Amino acid sequence: MSKRATTADHPTKVDWQIPLRGELGEWYSVIRVGRHVPFGYKQDETDPDLLLPIPEELELLEKAKLFLQEYSTRKVAVWLSKESGREISHVGLYKRVRMEEKRRRASSNYKQYAKKYKEAARKSQKIEEKRLGGKNTRSLDTDEGYIELARGECCPFCGQTRGDI
Repeated sequence: MSKRATTADHPTKVDWQIPLRGELGEWYSVIRVGRHVPFGYKQDETDPDLLLPIPEELELLEKAKLFLQEYSTRKVAVWLSKESGREISHVGLYKRVRMEEKRRRASSNYKQYAKKYKEAARKSQKIEEKRLGGKNTRSLDTDEGYIELARGECCPFCGQTRGDI
């Protein structure tokens, strides 16, 4: 994290991830976390930790991802470099696409786990409420059915006398 104090309305470096497009198709600024400026972004002149999106390059990158289904990364990287006017190697393109896919899968997995957890918690609560003596089904200090035993009186459940318990 940056050592300077900032009041910028962008996420911290810890929160950084490749952003999704907005609902209206706009691209978001991101925090710089590494040494290199990623393809599709440029460094902000006023804030060295902020990267501004270049919509034309990001649109070309999205189109290049579709081309990767039919062509090699070398050919797509050459095409992308010619169209954008900015160099990107086949390795850089491969790493960028692979990292985005990895993050997309992880996000999908987290959503599935959250859904399964929520369903399991709901079922567990339902089972717990049905179970005799379960959590929140009986409170000994306020329950009217609580049995108070006198000294020497026998417990109807376990058969022990009050002095033995």
